[in-house]
Amino acid sequence: MSWAGTGEAYAASYAALCAGTGERLREIAGPARDRTLLDVGAGDGTLAAAWTHAGWQVTAAEPEPSMREAAAARHPDLRLVADGLPGLTFGDRAFDIVTANFVLNHVPDPRAAAAELRRVADHLVIATTWSSSPTTLWADVIARAGLPRASGARLPAEKDFERTSDGFARMLADAGWHPEVDELTWTWLAEPDALWRSVAGGVAGAGAYYATLADTDRRRFRAAFDELVADRLDGGRMPITQTAAIAVERLGRRRSSAPVAGIRPR
Repeated sequence: MSWAGTGEAYAASYAALCAGTGERLREIAGPARDRTLLDVGAGDGTLAAAWTHAGWQVTAAEPEPSMREAAAARHPDLRLVADGLPGLTFGDRAFDIVTANFVLNHVPDPRAAAAELRRVADHLVIATTWSSSPTTLWADVIARAGLPRASGARLPAEKDFERTSDGFARMLADAGWHPEVDELTWTWLAEPDALWRSVAGGVAGAGAYYATLADTDRRRFRAAFDELVADRLDGGRMPITQTAAIAVERLGRRRSSAPVAGIRPR
């Protein structure tokens, strides 16, 4: 899946969804105390800016130019670098904390990428992935439109991992982590126009699918989307419930039997 050129569409749509983990991640990390943090795959900078406002010394690493442009426009004081997985240019243990929010589910080699996150972290590394995501919404739209099901781009079997909390934990363990994993479920109250902009702008799997459709099928897709919105709209917004798996490793403290607050060992 290519994210090229999707920065503005992502910023106007799924950036708000992905930011739903932010409060929990900051709770896990604790007070900033002037510590350094690397946010890998920072997208439009929403979470990186929130870390900055909480007192962290933040570096936002994002390889996609359109995402960096969106981030710079919205957060001009944010330190942005053109860097990303699978090979970060930073030295070993370069940052107190390293975060990757919904990144490992998009890379071609999740284990190599996870090992790289761990390499540049000194005290703490946190990563998230979807256990349940808005892809079900678009599957419903496709079914209502009578269009062929999206096949979804899957990784080769030896690279992929089961998209559950336990599967995420096993993948990270393969990458050298000693993870503690828990789940966070919340409801995103989405603006229908923002959802449509994500698809029309080519964001994520639904956007990639829509881009392959002929004009006639695009009209069927849009009509089905409008019908589904009419069925599910609540107070002008679409409530969409999803679940994220949140994995944490506190480096150098693996002998401790005390779990991270809000996280259960796996």
